[in-house]
This record gives sequence, structure tokens and C-alpha cells, in this order.
Amino acid sequence: MKLSQLLSKQVVIADGAMGTMLYQSGVYINACFDELNLSNPKLVTKIHKQYVDAGVDFIETNTFGANEVKLAKYGLTEQVEKINKAGVELAKKAGNVLVAGAIGPLARDIALYNQISKQQAIAAYKKQAKALADAGADFLILETFSNTDELLLAIDAVHSVTDLEIVAQMTTTELNETPYGEKIDHAISRISAQKGVTAVGLNCSVGPSAMLNALELIHAATDKPISVQPNAGLPRQVEDRLLYMSTPEYMAEFAKRFYEKDARIIGGCCGTTPDHIKEMVRAVRAIDKAATSKVRLGAVTIEKPKTTEIRETPLAEKSKFGEKLSKGQKVTTIEITPPKGLDIDPILEKAKLCADMGIDAINIPDGPRASSRLSPMVTAVKIQQAANIESILHFCCRDRNLIGMQSDILGAYAIGLRNMLVITGDPPKMGDYPQATGVFDMDSITLTGVIRNLNRGIDLGGNQFSPPTSLAIGVGANPVATDIKREIDKYHQKVMAGAEFAITQPVFDADTLFRFLDSTKKSKIPVIAGIWPFTSLKNAEFMANEVPGVVVPAKLLERMSTAKTQQQGKTIGVEIARELIEKISDRVAGFAVSAPFGNVKIALAVLGRIGIDKI
Repeated sequence: MKLSQLLSKQVVIADGAMGTMLYQSGVYINACFDELNLSNPKLVTKIHKQYVDAGVDFIETNTFGANEVKLAKYGLTEQVEKINKAGVELAKKAGNVLVAGAIGPLARDIALYNQISKQQAIAAYKKQAKALADAGADFLILETFSNTDELLLAIDAVHSVTDLEIVAQMTTTELNETPYGEKIDHAISRISAQKGVTAVGLNCSVGPSAMLNALELIHAATDKPISVQPNAGLPRQVEDRLLYMSTPEYMAEFAKRFYEKDARIIGGCCGTTPDHIKEMVRAVRAIDKAATSKVRLGAVTIEKPKTTEIRETPLAEKSKFGEKLSKGQKVTTIEITPPKGLDIDPILEKAKLCADMGIDAINIPDGPRASSRLSPMVTAVKIQQAANIESILHFCCRDRNLIGMQSDILGAYAIGLRNMLVITGDPPKMGDYPQATGVFDMDSITLTGVIRNLNRGIDLGGNQFSPPTSLAIGVGANPVATDIKREIDKYHQKVMAGAEFAITQPVFDADTLFRFLDSTKKSKIPVIAGIWPFTSLKNAEFMANEVPGVVVPAKLLERMSTAKTQQQGKTIGVEIARELIEKISDRVAGFAVSAPFGNVKIALAVLGRIGIDKI
């Protein structure tokens, strides 16, 4: 498969540093690393395999400096073809991934051609590129170029001897310039216009934070896929060694941010090890599956039935919960998480108490934070049967393929469930089983459209069936998303796909919620505010630091810190939640209150159904 084909399907994960790994393996820093393809092939292959095992999509050959100019100082000018050929062969032995023939700059100042002539430079690039292509490299990666003119010359030279796809990468400073002072977006624009270039990007020189800044700048400079391969931070001298201090977890966090800023090739450079890449793969792969490896309705041909289209049931007729929403009446829901084992009786008792207190529905999460619990569908049915209260079944895209999702949705309706909240789901790496595979055949936008079609009596294959489902379709919303513009765009897409109501992530600041509501007012569906009552400072700090999509203002943490006892913590938490409800009541359709640690009495106290002294 060509690189361009892979890029059209998914984000592509590159490997990390070769030089760092060779140095850590005991190779002297002044040795010719490229020559190790001949003298120590087992070591080179071992490192390649470590990156393959980490989950990369391609590995770079150990040929960064294998051109006749650089090899000359080692007396290896005549070994160019042999070293490059061996580099490709070793990479191919390492595993079933794409092999990128690595080509670096000549390490001579060709800006004024006072150290090497233009003809010599062209000849050197042609010779190395032809050797890599003839040996079977899948594409070429021209990387770590500081001088834009040299990279342009190298691209022309390479393209004249092979039609292999080219990834062209520049270095950048923390000032978002090349080391020669050219603005990095201008440099990328020039490179992007060259024939034969499939992707452009940045590598080496700076760590992930500075590279993220540069990535944001170069988007407007190119319409080609962008690659980013930062160093593992800036090196620090420890005794006689240069060490890169960024942890795998830190690199993984920035890998997600690169992805969110639309980088299509993500990897590492100096200081980046297989451990770093493994964490980056885990961080990016699941969210990429959720966002790009999904089945859009356009990909699933759903033809309009030739017979008369079945009337879709209005929201008011779908459920009691839907009826209240359609009439503009305030709704109240309490979230109860399914048990990790089989004992469901305590949850049923809590649901009965909620019913007695006039709560409209019980929210049933589906594997929150990628945890494994009793089936939320079974939990929802049991609650409806035992407590005579409607449930809102959260339906997660993470764990089922499209066939399983459609079957479960039909099954949920058949057993009496009428309200569904569609969510994409947290990646498996966040939960108790990080090695589990995230399916993500669809995301929440696509699945919303699928359910709407099922409500019209049309299945995934475009086949008509009768009677149709009649599910009230809800979706999630996050008023404090990191990329709020993207979140708002997704929200509008969900509404267009058929969403009839939304429940937000827990909110702790009224103004932030109001800004979100103002930004999404053109999509006129009822919005239910998520409310989480703190139980202690520790609980508030956990929400602030460890729960995705949640932002807790510092003033609330400070207020929670005044609690001296466990009861005081609960009391202050309820008071904070009540105050927020009072502020936002006129702007929302209702409240979805979480029961922290399963304590529904706290949630009921927040809604004023029992006194604080009862919790």
C-alpha cells in the first residue's frame, strides 16, 4: 500500500529515534551509525522490531547520513549503495509495515555553495535516493533540513530518479523559523508546491510544545498532509551525556494535541524511544478510529424506500421524558452507574427512591471511562421493571461494530427502552483494560443518523421494516471542550443528524455554559445541564485533573478546601451545585445530576427533594 492510500484512511504513526537507541546500546557517539547496517545488522534490526512492536505504521531506514558527502569522512564513499540497500533490507525484515527510505541533509553549507557545489549536492542526493528505491523502499522521507533551498534541491534531485512518494520535513526553532531565519509557514508553502511531495512537515530541533505552536502556523501554508516528529523535549546534560527528559506520557499527551490540530503523520525524533512511541500509539489510535475510521452514512448506502415513507413519531409521543421536554417542562434525571458485578438490588432500591421523589428518569452510563460493568441495557430494563421509572440508556460506539450496534438498538426498543443518549465513548486506554480494542465503526454523529433512520423504518442496508423504532435521541455536549470550535461544529452536526435533546458534561461555571448555549442557539433542541455535586476536596481535585472534558474553577477548589469533615464536604458540594442550578435554570431544559459514588441522596438533595441533613 502506498503512503498516500494509508493517509486517506487513518492517521499514520511513525517511529522514533534510531541514533538515540544506538547510543543507548553502547555505540560510540562519533561512530558512523549508518555503517552499522553492515557491521552490526542484528542491533539495527532489533531496534526496528521494537518500533514495529510499539505499533507504528512505518519505520525509517538507518540511512539518515548515508550519502557520499557524509560517508566521506569515514572513508566509506564507495559504500553508499551497499549501506542504503542493507538499510532497506533490515527494515523490511523487522515487520509488516511500510519502509521509509531516510535521507538527511549533506551537513555542508550549500547556501552559497562555498563548501560543496550544487552539482555535487544533486549527484549525492540522486545516488542515495536511487539506492533506496532500487532496494525496495516504499517511500522516501527527506528530514531534518534547516535550509529550505537545500531541501528544494534535494526534492528535485530525488524526484528525477524515482517516482516514490516523498515526505519532506524541515526543522524549526522556538521562534517558528528555520535556523536560517525563514518563517516556517513560508518554508512549508514553498516545499508543498514541489512535484513529488506527498506530505510536508516538521521534525527534530524542538520538543512537542514548540512543535505544536509551529503546527498551528503551517496549516494555512499547505493543503497536503502534515507530519510532526518532535524531539522528546530539549536535551539536558547529565554528567557527560545528553538526556531527553520528556516522558512517554507527556509525549502521548502532545500526540493527541497534534492529532486534534490535524497532523496526519505523528512520530518522534531525537530522544524518542519505543516506549514513547507505544504510548503515543495508544493515545492516538483510539481517537483516530473514533473520528476517521468510522462509517459515515454516506459510506453506507441508504436508499429511500420506494414505498411510502413511514411517519417518524414526534418526540412528545416517544416517552414520558420526551413529552415533558417537548412541552418545555423542566426535567430531572439522576445518573446511576451499573455495578461491576451481578448484584443489582442496591441500584434498584436507589431507583425506587428516585421514582418516589418524582425524578423523571435514571441515566445509565455505558462503560464510563472505558470500564467494564454489568450491561447498561440489562440495568436499564431492570430499573424500569422494578422501579416504574423511565431510563435513559447511554449507547457507546466504542465496543460494537455497526452490525452489533444496530442489533442492540433494535433489541433495546423491543424490550421497552425508549430514551437513548448516543456517545462516542472514551478510548480503552483510559480504563481498566488498556489493551482492549476500540471498535469505533461509527461515531456519535453517524450513530445518531442511524437511529433516526431506524425511527423511520430504514435499516443500515436501506431496507424498510415495520413497525419502526420510536426512540428519543439524545447526544452529549461539552461546553468546556479544549477545542470549543470543533465541539460546536460537532454539536450542530449531531442536531442535523437527528438529535432531539442534549445532556452536557458536568458544568461548574455558569458563564461558560451560557457561552456554549449562545454559540449553539441555531440548533434548537432542549439542553439538559450535567451537574456533579462534590463530596470532598479530593473528589473535586479528581474531577478537575483526571476526568476528561471537565473543567473545575479554582475558586470552587478553594471553597471545597474549607471543609473540615466528610459531612461538611458533602454539604458544601450540594450548596455549590444548588447555586449553579439556580443561576442556569432559566437557560436549560433540566438537570442531569450525578450520584457521586452511587449516593443518590446527594443528587436528590441537590434537586431539593430531600434536605441536606438527610445525606
